[in-house]
Amino acid sequence: MAQNDSDIVLTLSGVCKSFGPVQALKSMDLTVRSGRVHTLLGENGAGKSTLMKILSGIYPATGGSIELAGKPYAPQTPLEAAENGLAIVFQELSLCNNLTVAENILAMREPSRAGFISDRKLFQTAEALVRDLGLPIDVRARVIDLSMAQRQLVEIAKGLSHDARIVILDEPTSSLTGAESEILFQIIGRLTREGKAVIYISHRMEEIMRLSDDITVMRDGEYVTTVERGDATVEQLIALMVGRQMNEIYPPRESEAPGEAVAPVLVAEGLSRPGEFEDVSFTVRPGEILGFFGLVGSGRSEVMNALFGMTAAEGRVVLDGKAVTISSPAEAIGHGMAFLTENRGEQGLVRSHSLRANVTMAALQDFTTRGGFLKSRKETTEAQQAIERLAIRANSIETRAGTLSGGNQQKVVVAKWLATNPRVLILDEPTRGVDVGAKFEIYRIIRRLAAQGTAIVMVSSEMPEILGMSDRVVIMSEGRVGATKESAGLTPERVMAYATGQHK
Repeated sequence: MAQNDSDIVLTLSGVCKSFGPVQALKSMDLTVRSGRVHTLLGENGAGKSTLMKILSGIYPATGGSIELAGKPYAPQTPLEAAENGLAIVFQELSLCNNLTVAENILAMREPSRAGFISDRKLFQTAEALVRDLGLPIDVRARVIDLSMAQRQLVEIAKGLSHDARIVILDEPTSSLTGAESEILFQIIGRLTREGKAVIYISHRMEEIMRLSDDITVMRDGEYVTTVERGDATVEQLIALMVGRQMNEIYPPRESEAPGEAVAPVLVAEGLSRPGEFEDVSFTVRPGEILGFFGLVGSGRSEVMNALFGMTAAEGRVVLDGKAVTISSPAEAIGHGMAFLTENRGEQGLVRSHSLRANVTMAALQDFTTRGGFLKSRKETTEAQQAIERLAIRANSIETRAGTLSGGNQQKVVVAKWLATNPRVLILDEPTRGVDVGAKFEIYRIIRRLAAQGTAIVMVSSEMPEILGMSDRVVIMSEGRVGATKESAGLTPERVMAYATGQHK
């Protein structure tokens, strides 16, 4: 496609960013054109989020130059960036859970009269925006009462509430199912037709190849290349991104899947919680990976919360042949269970604490003496081994977890639960916001744990992940188990038929 310089809306040349001796961004070039989707592709820690924070006025650049519409651009605050026509939807949610959807969408821009906020006008404005975007959200609902997918839609609405010439979307579909993602893709199409530029960040290659006009690859904080979508294959892009060829994303099993003759380590019978799920039953054997799939609202994550004692539910749970009552996460951990939740920000990490402290906090009794003193050397060894085992990109084990990229934060949460040596490991969206290279590392760890006899329950909204990693798949539909099937021979079409209740 022929291009001319009049389409250029944003130009970066040699942009870099240092935090003391650490160079998060070494040298970045970028040319963004109006009416096009420009994807940034790179592993976790490649510098994508740092670059977005520079553009949105959170960080000042250490060096290099930026031009917006042909004029020097160096925003000092997010407000200044918004005034210059730049809107951003961050990967990590920035919502106030105790406020309504409308209050979050229009935060700092509430309609007022005589100095008082007009609630009527506030809700009207928010409802008009949500309706225009086609988002299935109740603007009067409190954010704390929404699912993670609904919160992601609120974050998107908040970002798009600004009148922007450039819209940055950082992993916008990480919490969305297919139907909700389709709504977002339609919005992106409308934005580009209106002449707006969209900078898109995603690790989902299918999305990238579908949406992108231009693709810029970053690696280790530096610019690698920019290609048009039609001039590159997925394999070529992955090789550019990770610096090596990857022939197989889903590693093969290290041992045979357990058969029906093997006694289950976990049995759930008739789990029910009014308004969320009903009569959910399943088993998982030692060494088995049991996948859970379902659309938003199917109750899959809610079942896991109840199983781990985070919420109360009726039904029966049997571990190693003995009926148990689990009324708290502490009791679940005591029974040899571990749970990586879908909400790593609020439930998985203490962001203000070090990587070292986060890795060992779920198994703290193993790192303290009888007198309650910390075994510092043992804790340090565990944290260092976690960094090596999961290829966590951090300056040291004392790095604050909140300063890591989203994907590296996810790997810290995985490391935290691995430190407990669980008998049953529940993984809710284990690779959300994680790049292809890091996904492979997580999949390899999952395979290794299964080979060692760990029973694994994996919830995922990514169909290829479910089919590529699971031995059996539980498919939920409207709070019930629609089917439980062997993954061998299972197709995406059959899974969706069960998930939507259309299978006959």
